[in-house]
Parts: sequence; structure tokens; C-alpha cells
Amino acid sequence: MAGEAAIRLSAFLGVLFAMLMAERLVARGVPRPLGWRRWPSNLALPLIGSALIRLIAPAGAVGVALWAEARGLGLLPALGMPGWVAVPLAVLLLDLAIYWQHRVFHHVPLLWRLHRMHHADPELDATTGLRFHPVEILLSLGIKAAVVVALGAPAIAVLAFEILLNATSLFNHADIRIPQRVERWLRLIVVTPDMHRTHHSEVRAETDSCFGFCLPWWDHLFGSYRAAPAAGLDRAVIGVPGFRDSAEQRLDRLLLQPFQMEKKGA
Repeated sequence: MAGEAAIRLSAFLGVLFAMLMAERLVARGVPRPLGWRRWPSNLALPLIGSALIRLIAPAGAVGVALWAEARGLGLLPALGMPGWVAVPLAVLLLDLAIYWQHRVFHHVPLLWRLHRMHHADPELDATTGLRFHPVEILLSLGIKAAVVVALGAPAIAVLAFEILLNATSLFNHADIRIPQRVERWLRLIVVTPDMHRTHHSEVRAETDSCFGFCLPWWDHLFGSYRAAPAAGLDRAVIGVPGFRDSAEQRLDRLLLQPFQMEKKGA
């Protein structure tokens, strides 16, 4: 799709800049001793992941959608869905697929080791929304590509979903405080920073909740919603035991972290 990379990069940089500015203007106010010192590693990880995708699957999910579209593959074309129905429906179903992918990565031990690196960030800010192991990024692309082909998702829907997923990941990890009178309504339509903070609690029962990235409806529908951590949003301990100190935030340690055992109670 012409201009796809430029559109995605522009949207990504715009949202990232907006979230970093918001973190200065309406910060949650919870102490973050490491702060920006986590950023070099958190920002390097998506660059490595993107480089691997360009090397292994340069067409990406949008390219897969164009390939399937040209051959009339997938459920939506088979049902004869008009574009005005197929596009929003595909975005909705892709978000549902990511919800279940997220749950699976939490409950399959080998996959959790990859995803754990994301949760091992001891502080939350917008850069945490970029902090995924390159192998997890590749696996996620493979899963997404399979869903795109199975659905026959229109390429424009896949592009819109990719932009939406990146934007909401930056938003719901951001270290911002939204007024409660706004937040309680906002969380009905999008995963908010408060809602996702519960998911990053060190308490495993809370970690294994609130799996939505964009839409909160799946957590309500499938019984994985928690309103807040038991300790409270500002008192909840973020991260994974044993991986909180500054040395564990080095890029080499993050890349090798899936090969380390979880340090219980550390």
C-alpha cells in the first residue's frame, strides 16, 4: 500500500510525542527513580523488532492483507461483506484476536518467558508500550497474518488497526493521571492507563487480568476485568520480582531475560 510506512511512522511519532508531553503536564505523580534511564533499552527493542520484520517479512501484516485480498481469500469476502461493514468488523475481530493472543502469552510458560520482559519494566510510561522482545514481535506478526488471511481483512482495516494498536499501547502505558470523572466513562470505550496499570501489578492474579490493548469489552465479556489493584493504583508495585534494578534494564539483559528463571520473592 502506497505510503503505508510513512503513515504509520507519522502516527506513531505523533502519539509518542503527545504522550511524552502529557506525562510532563498531567503526570500520575508516582515516584519513578529510574525514569528516562530505561528509555534507551525500551526504544531500542522496537527498532530491533522492526529490523527483523523488514528482514524476514518485509510486507508486514498490510502486505499479507493485500495478498489475500487479491485472491479473494478469507471469511469476509466469502460472506460478500460490503466494505463499509467489512472494515470496522475486521478491526473489531483483530482486536479480539490480540486479546486472546495476550491471554495465551500469559498462560503458556514458554510464551510467558518472552512476554515477561514487557512486564519486567519496574516503572510505567509510554516507552513501556514499545518494550516487547523481538521474538515476541515476530510471533505476534505471524499470528496477526494468520488472522488477517482467515478473515480476509481489507488492507485498509489492517492499516487502521496497526495504527490504533500502536496508539493505544502508548496511551494505556503512559504515566498520566486522568480525572476520575472522565476516566470512569473513558474506560467504557478504551483501555485507560488506570485499567492497564492493574495488568502491570506484580501480583500474579492482577497481572493475569485486563488483557485488552485497545477495547475493554473483551475483558468484561470473558471475565478477566479487574477495576483496580487490591493495593490501590498508586500503591501497587509494578513489574516482576527479581527484575527491577537498573542493571536488569540493560538491553543485553532484556534480550537474554527469557532464558532466566523467574526469581520468586526477590
